[in-house]
Amino acid sequence: MGRFAEVLVVLYWIFCVGFVNGIGVNLGTQVSHPLSPSIVVQMLKDDGIEKLKLFGAEEGTLNALKNTGIQVMVGIQNDMLPGLAADMNAAEKWVSKNVSSYVNDGVNISYVAVGNEPFLKTLNGTYLQSTFPALQNIQSALIKAGLGNQVKVTIPLNADVYESATGKPSDGDFRADIKDLMLSIVKFLNDNTSPFTVNIYPFISLLNDPNFPLDYAFFDGSSSPVIDSSTTYSNTLDANYDTLVWALKKNGFSNISIIVGEIGWPTDGNINANVQYAQRFNQGLMNHIGQGTPMRPGTMDVYLFSLIDEDKKSIQPGNFERHWGIFTFDGRTKYQLKIGNTELVSAKGVKYLEKRWCVLKPSASLNDPNVASSVSFACGNADCTSLGYKTSCSDLDARGNISYAFNSYYQKNDQDDRACGFSNLGTITNQDPSTQTCKFPIMIEESRGVTWRPGGAQEHGYATVLSVLISLLLLILV
Repeated sequence: MGRFAEVLVVLYWIFCVGFVNGIGVNLGTQVSHPLSPSIVVQMLKDDGIEKLKLFGAEEGTLNALKNTGIQVMVGIQNDMLPGLAADMNAAEKWVSKNVSSYVNDGVNISYVAVGNEPFLKTLNGTYLQSTFPALQNIQSALIKAGLGNQVKVTIPLNADVYESATGKPSDGDFRADIKDLMLSIVKFLNDNTSPFTVNIYPFISLLNDPNFPLDYAFFDGSSSPVIDSSTTYSNTLDANYDTLVWALKKNGFSNISIIVGEIGWPTDGNINANVQYAQRFNQGLMNHIGQGTPMRPGTMDVYLFSLIDEDKKSIQPGNFERHWGIFTFDGRTKYQLKIGNTELVSAKGVKYLEKRWCVLKPSASLNDPNVASSVSFACGNADCTSLGYKTSCSDLDARGNISYAFNSYYQKNDQDDRACGFSNLGTITNQDPSTQTCKFPIMIEESRGVTWRPGGAQEHGYATVLSVLISLLLLILV
């Protein structure tokens, strides 16, 4: 009878939770012009992507996922945690609206992500008191709804919740300031057969440490491996992952399942963010995850970050934040990537606005006093993160940089003629100003564009940074 019970458990994970080891992707919503949900879901099907992780519970996306079999992780934003922690009724209402109704309608929701990296050091403890109670209330609400076995709770955590004083995975343990809380959460997850979810970013490790060996971020061998007793680690993912495994093991949780909730490589906005490195990393990852790590051999459960670029993401960490997608904002492939036996293909059925661009007038002078303020406004209200040193548009001269900024704002405002004014410095052209490496985009038609507004105060907190960037480029290139 014991053996029969074991078989039932295996069958449960295969048929109820489903696609445990398939490749997943994250889908963000911080975009000015989102692709339609039907196009996104068709992309997933065409590209052999079996799992989708959301940061909320977007109605349009979930409706499009009905009867597709694609496994879904819905998310709860951090700012909702205090309310859900304090009010069981609020948790029950959330589950009813965002889980039960869709499950009953054929959406394969398998996980609820309670918060997103709520214990980041940079959040200064804002969610330390509310995350665990919110997790408990959502779990109770799922049980009450009859979904306790079908839908599992988890908390996507940043890898900074654990650490190793020596850098060796075997010395891994949970961060001292949150260890008691982490162990309570892990026990709760383990008791409810729920996974531990962690976000691991070798690119960020490279970004934060000027002495970080570049090849250690990838999967094709390293000149600076980490030697941990008899085990050699030649890549960041394995070492980071096994640091978590050791932290779990030494605290009595050797068998809890682990999901890598976010991992990827950006393609622009930083000297190390480019198509070549992104292709190298993500294809290496695809080839590697079937092997597992020294401490956890076997296929890893991984969600790529992310499906498409997001032009409204905060650039406080860096301009690269808007370029994590394996596809561009309009669903075009950036590079060759094979997921399983499926080669990525661009989205089908995307409709574009006319082939028109806004550029700096040929007659305009770079010395015009309105140039700097116009560029600053355009970049502050659109996206200029492809401009800068060693970016995709670093081949542009001063006029090209200005034109790129103007066009970004013009396209974001759905090619409204008034959005190409810029104190009479802009003009609309039918000639594509793109270069071999720098594409001047045309906005997609199926979108929610921002309302056009005349020049005024900059709306984004990081517009000043972009303004300084453009000013420096102008000084260098004039």
